[in-house]
Amino acid sequence: MITLPKLNLPAIAPQLTREGEKVFVFDVLRKKNILLTPEEWVRQHWIHFLITSKGFPKGLVTSERGLTYNGLQKRTDLLVFDRQGLPYFLIECKSPEIEINQKVLSQAIAYNQTLKCPFIALSNGERHVFMGYVEDEGKFTQQLTLPPVP
Repeated sequence: MITLPKLNLPAIAPQLTREGEKVFVFDVLRKKNILLTPEEWVRQHWIHFLITSKGFPKGLVTSERGLTYNGLQKRTDLLVFDRQGLPYFLIECKSPEIEINQKVLSQAIAYNQTLKCPFIALSNGERHVFMGYVEDEGKFTQQLTLPPVP
């Protein structure tokens, strides 16, 4: 029996498989089994929450998408595109034991310098912080909710 932490997101019924001591979860976006880490547990909850609970089109949500930042290859946790194919909403997922703080925000904003999403979320599965870019102020400010479905 696998015991997984309860998160502050709707419960999911993931497809789990075991290979020896390792547990894998089927990712509906990447269409393959992924090693189940605490961060992946949070990411999978977000994928299901966006698509099932909030109505974000599955075809607009990507997981572990590559980007180049300061000449280095990085990967976004979750990236949602708008209907014109432009980056719309970046979600930075962390393990539940990782505090959502300025360091996490700085990482997301650094990635977003390349992406230029108008919305960012930071989540460790228990705490979620939503940010929206305010054009007049030239900066991100905290919001109370998710952005609307694109």
